[in-house]
Amino acid sequence: MNTTPHPTPDAPRDLVGIGIGPFNLSLAALADPLTGLDTVFYDQRPAFHWHPGLLIDGARVQVPFLADLVTLADPASPWTFLNHLRARERLFPFYFAERFHIQRAEYDAYCRWVAENLPSLHFHHQIDAVRWNPERDLFEVDYTQLDADGEAAALGRTHTRNVVLGVGTEPYVPDPLRPLVDAPGVPVVHAADYLDHRETLLAAEHITVIGTGQSGAEIYLDLLRHRPPGREKLHWLGRTEAFAPMEYSKLGLEHFTPDYTRYFHGLAEPVRDRLVASQWQLHKGIDADTTAAIHDELYRRTLDGGWPDTVLTPGVHVRTAGRIATTKVELHLEHAQQQTRTRLTTGAVVLATGYRERPLGRVLAGLDPYMRRDSHERPRVDERFRLVLDPSVTGRVYVQNAETHTHGVGAPDLGLAAWRSATILNDLTGQEPYPLPGRTAFTTFGLEHGQPRIPAARRHRTLTPLGDGI
Repeated sequence: MNTTPHPTPDAPRDLVGIGIGPFNLSLAALADPLTGLDTVFYDQRPAFHWHPGLLIDGARVQVPFLADLVTLADPASPWTFLNHLRARERLFPFYFAERFHIQRAEYDAYCRWVAENLPSLHFHHQIDAVRWNPERDLFEVDYTQLDADGEAAALGRTHTRNVVLGVGTEPYVPDPLRPLVDAPGVPVVHAADYLDHRETLLAAEHITVIGTGQSGAEIYLDLLRHRPPGREKLHWLGRTEAFAPMEYSKLGLEHFTPDYTRYFHGLAEPVRDRLVASQWQLHKGIDADTTAAIHDELYRRTLDGGWPDTVLTPGVHVRTAGRIATTKVELHLEHAQQQTRTRLTTGAVVLATGYRERPLGRVLAGLDPYMRRDSHERPRVDERFRLVLDPSVTGRVYVQNAETHTHGVGAPDLGLAAWRSATILNDLTGQEPYPLPGRTAFTTFGLEHGQPRIPAARRHRTLTPLGDGI
């Protein structure tokens, strides 16, 4: 473990991380043994938690356990999932369980174990601004230290040569559904907060789940299992034209390899935009095991005759929504294929409507004059996950899970976390502490045969050599 103390309070850091989700946690874990690399990571939350509202009993992570924070870049790291099991004396039970896909709650426990043991992480720190100081050739990062109640306790500033943004995503609510969020007396909950409100939702006479992706499927199944047979009173609807399975064939999964990421980055912007929109089933469909479990549960409820009191309808979108009195909401629905409309009155709504990348504008407002943007005013991101800035800015700003428009569907995928973190650290250090494979897929995605390996980072601004201290 790298416990090299920060030299002096005024000395600049090599890297400041903003946000501590799985991706920056991966970066922090891989940076930890690199002696001489001075890093610090900030997050305004009191501790690490990974989608706590969706840690439904039995729900599994959709990538194998090998896609932990570090293994695909450094299987010998002390921060692997297997070493977590070893530290908790659970390695033999896991061996006999023969599980390739672990439960979400177990992945969350693993990440919390890493977060609790890395010295570079600082929670209760809200980042207020990031600026470039041209006189010192450094970034200034202003933060507010929060107390146990989340109130401002102190102000601070850190200087750093480089920054990495891992602020993650935020719950998304489509415009027609926004009036529901403010409906007093009626439980309208985004899927992100489902478990915190499950008992309130179950107390409603009728419940509607909106969204036909994985989260919507898991929540519908959980509600179904908690409702009495014949009196389920559940609606499940969404915009997609079918309860579509997620693409999980082996060659299909090669879209989540470094090879495809590099190929995608080299495409023209309009082509990339069309591809992202068309590839939704690679990451927004429903796991086949979950659809099977739903069907099994519904079938079980027909054994005594009759059908469960539940409606599952794809291809439907909500035109408008509003509150009726104080205890119900009304959804105005439209079926795209039939071109028909109807109304649905319900006592509770779960919005399984997904997530969107958090806008970078608030934190990076001070860097706006230096940022280069594409034709849609999105930040340009180069192949090494660096924001493209004005050449006068000699420091680098890396992004994690804010680059779907430049790097494709793999940007939010946990399976690419370790590779992306290693790519960033190789570039940051000007060395290659984590050698990366030159080829990762059997598929050749373009007419050029083979994918070129990303060369070692240019040494135009090399940090202090690893092992020499700072």
